[in-house]
Amino acid sequence: MNQGFPRLLGDVGGTNARWAWQRHANDPLQCISVSPCKASTSLYDSAARYMEQHSLGQPSAASIGIATAVTGDRIQFTNNDWSFSIADLKSSLQVERCLVINDFTALALSLPALGEEDLMPLGGGAATANAPMALIGPGTGLGVSGLLPDGRGGWNAVSGEGGHVTLAATDALETSVLEFLRRQFGHASAERVLSGPGLVNLYSALCEVRGEAALDLAPHEITQAARAEGDAACQQALTLFASFLGNVAGNLALTLGTRGGVYVGGGIVPQLGDAFDAKLFRQKFEEKGRFGDYLRPIPAWLITASTPALIGASRALDVLKS
Repeated sequence: MNQGFPRLLGDVGGTNARWAWQRHANDPLQCISVSPCKASTSLYDSAARYMEQHSLGQPSAASIGIATAVTGDRIQFTNNDWSFSIADLKSSLQVERCLVINDFTALALSLPALGEEDLMPLGGGAATANAPMALIGPGTGLGVSGLLPDGRGGWNAVSGEGGHVTLAATDALETSVLEFLRRQFGHASAERVLSGPGLVNLYSALCEVRGEAALDLAPHEITQAARAEGDAACQQALTLFASFLGNVAGNLALTLGTRGGVYVGGGIVPQLGDAFDAKLFRQKFEEKGRFGDYLRPIPAWLITASTPALIGASRALDVLKS
């Protein structure tokens, strides 16, 4: 199913809205733009501002990946106070088709299009062709998806909310962190540590464990303090971040049988740079007892491309029926 052009493409998270324009089939994306969500009053306002800023005409179709579950017409963002009706958005945009999907469904659909220049290896062997792939990405929240072969040479994206699975501990320190999270939030989900706010939660938990007063630090300040080697709790927070991410990614690989590889997306890990302990991530990824040998050859990559979900949003119009 090949929908009309031009296309308005969006990737909207809790912090930023990314937009692009595709004029014809197979054309490269044009007018790629990133703006803070707080600069607009609604999703439609953000889209309208983008099109006005770039003097774009009327789109025929729109496809937008959003950082929340899409279970019906009414949408409420998880980490953003925007809400909207898909039917109303379609009417406001005056498009023939308006597709709204989970942002990690869009990102998953972009995976087959990524090249070596878009990825940084995180260990493992060679990917098995036409095998399932996994996607996990810490950002404002924690996105999780996968890509499964459809048996006809194409792919089906998994649309779910895997960031909210219950987090598991592998040692006494992680157990103490989980106890802190349960007291704070009731449920200790993976997103409570594997996200920007999650870094703050890790730091706060570790300060309590260490008997220290936690400072009011933003995620980037925790990273800076860890890099400067001046704050042991901040350093420990980044260590636990890599440990938990490897553990959760390994669970995902086992669940989906992702011998086609595991992809790490989202904005947090690229921002950490060399402060991200890739070796520990890989160790925890493979540390699954009797199934360590199963996981060892599975490759993992960090996605370094800047706006791959916009490519996936366009692809979604071609492969999804609703």
